[in-house]
Amino acid sequence: MLSSKPIPASERLILALDVPDVEEAKRQVVHLGDAVNFYKLGLEIFMTGNIYPLIDWLHDRSKKIFVDLKFFDVPNTVGSAVRQLRGRHATFATVHGNDEILRAAVAEKGEVKILAVTVLTSLDNADLKSLGFQVDTSELVLSRALRALALGCDGVISSGLEAGNLRNQLGENFLVVVPGIRPVENREPDDQKRTVDLEEAFASGADYIVVGRPIRRAPDPRQAALAMQARIGELFPGQ
Repeated sequence: MLSSKPIPASERLILALDVPDVEEAKRQVVHLGDAVNFYKLGLEIFMTGNIYPLIDWLHDRSKKIFVDLKFFDVPNTVGSAVRQLRGRHATFATVHGNDEILRAAVAEKGEVKILAVTVLTSLDNADLKSLGFQVDTSELVLSRALRALALGCDGVISSGLEAGNLRNQLGENFLVVVPGIRPVENREPDDQKRTVDLEEAFASGADYIVVGRPIRRAPDPRQAALAMQARIGELFPGQ
């Protein structure tokens, strides 16, 4: 189920810039150089108060930007928040919520592609039951993805464990972005519970993967990123 979308192979790897300050983020980007061309900016870096200057700085260096703030609020507020991203060089933005929230985001997205969060990769079946859901993870992911696509979202955030089922059930005409990538040989316990390896994610139909700690905490992050890019290049030759 390898993705057939015309995405440059070097852009299929998205690095999560989950660091406490903008200067550290810039140091990492400079060190990584051309090993990473797509960056995810989440809540931690957002709370520095300097996210827009950082977006501009990344754009000036021809980097693509994924704004991962998982907008979740009353529909009008979410729509207004998404509208603030238009013209800000963001390729993706995440929204987490019900039909009305997703509909409001889609109405204001402009050139920004909206990715609906299905189930966080830090949650498993036991967590969902404690939250009151009486279905297993795969059923909930499929239900949320189906509704999100019907409402006009461009794709979904999904664990690689559910990506294959989404492709089988819903086809190819949407984006699947898979976070929680962990090396098979080194899946140490952390807050990510539903994880897969790089090859597993793409074999299940992922268009993009999001990687954070396996690169950022490597002895040499640039070499770790280049090694992943080489593996992606083997899966998508010629892209």
